[in-house]
Amino acid sequence: MNIGLIAHDSKKKLMQNFCIAYKGILAKHTIYATGTTGRLIEEVTNLNINKFLAGHLGGDQQLGAQIEHNQMDLVIFLREPLSPKTHEPDVDSIVRLCDMHNIPLATNLATAELLIKSLDRGDMEWREVYK
Repeated sequence: MNIGLIAHDSKKKLMQNFCIAYKGILAKHTIYATGTTGRLIEEVTNLNINKFLAGHLGGDQQLGAQIEHNQMDLVIFLREPLSPKTHEPDVDSIVRLCDMHNIPLATNLATAELLIKSLDRGDMEWREVYK
């Protein structure tokens, strides 16, 4: 399955820790991430991450294009809900695209853990049929 990872600046360390904790599950899948997030994850996990541009340089739009073409099966977007910076990726467009194309989306750690554990149990196999 194709998993998209994106994190606002204040959530990048949390994303790294999440990927360390679930490295065994993530290693079984193809991982995509915006540039900086992907680089930081690679540094701490040695996972192979397919990196888009940095979010503020268009990486969030590249990820959005993958969603539009039904090429993502799961997206984890750890966001700063209170004060995102203007240069950080646009949450609304990613959420809207995931809703339009029935892509499971987590925007916080609790939901991310639920989705990654369900992925490991095989609960996401419906995505193969949906494609």
